[in-house]
Amino acid sequence: MNKLDRYLDAAVRDNTRRSYRAAVEHFEVSWGGFLPATADSIARYLVDYAEQHSINTLRQRLAALGQWHTSQGFPDPTKAPLVRQMLKGIRAVHPAQERQAAALTLEHLQRTVDALHTKAAQAQQAHCLPELLRARRDVALLLIGFWRGFRGDELARLRVEHIQAQAGVGMQLYLAQSKGDRQGRGVSHRTPALKSLCPVQAYIDWISVAGIARGPVFRKLDRWGNLGEQALNSGSLIVLLRRIFADAGLPASLYSSHSLRRGFATWASGNGWDMKALMAHVGWRDVKSALRYVDASVSFGELEVLPARRDVLTAD
Repeated sequence: MNKLDRYLDAAVRDNTRRSYRAAVEHFEVSWGGFLPATADSIARYLVDYAEQHSINTLRQRLAALGQWHTSQGFPDPTKAPLVRQMLKGIRAVHPAQERQAAALTLEHLQRTVDALHTKAAQAQQAHCLPELLRARRDVALLLIGFWRGFRGDELARLRVEHIQAQAGVGMQLYLAQSKGDRQGRGVSHRTPALKSLCPVQAYIDWISVAGIARGPVFRKLDRWGNLGEQALNSGSLIVLLRRIFADAGLPASLYSSHSLRRGFATWASGNGWDMKALMAHVGWRDVKSALRYVDASVSFGELEVLPARRDVLTAD
């Protein structure tokens, strides 16, 4: 890969690159289309999958096909009036309410963390390092993900050398890449210590037992409890989280990695955060995006924070 391709490749997020590649492959291999495509073939492709896929999935497929044509120097057929009209008709004939993962309530978060702490205590008594590692990692994953409102890919990108944590005070986390960081400058986030459900202590407990000094914070543990060197794949987080919730006796199918983000947004809204503070903390730039995550029907009780200042929860 030459320098030009390297920098162009770095401009596209890994998740976007994978999803675009899969969409183009679906068009060519699964459907049997030819590239470069015509507006007519794109329209027929939409028709064939109109009843199978959501309108958002179809839009994502169009974005991938459009990007392929543009990058290869061909006219973009997805911008043709025929394709736009077809998409509008599909949306009218197949209206669907967007399905969202349930917001993780503070009660369910507490229940899950308590179950993991019990597992950790039992593992320590039995001198079972694999189970202790798994429990400590899962507690840290849940609490950092919830209180920072991180996406799955942001959790996967966290690195030990980019985090400073002090027990009883707080932690600062730096992300070199994130969806909201359009300029690619990197973003620093702060999180205070809490009297309960503390992400700072959970992080310290995890890296201490894991002996991690550099590299990804959250890593895969194999069936024998061996800790890998590579970061968890963000796409595997849904399965991991649902296993954690199921083990705690919760309805795991309701939850996904977005449940942590929605849970925090709903908690913050219920505790008097204004929209500007919430958007700054989580990293939303668009009010509509923020409102999609707030479940107004849920109200949480206050949680005492150390230090008791909301501004330390706000991203730099």
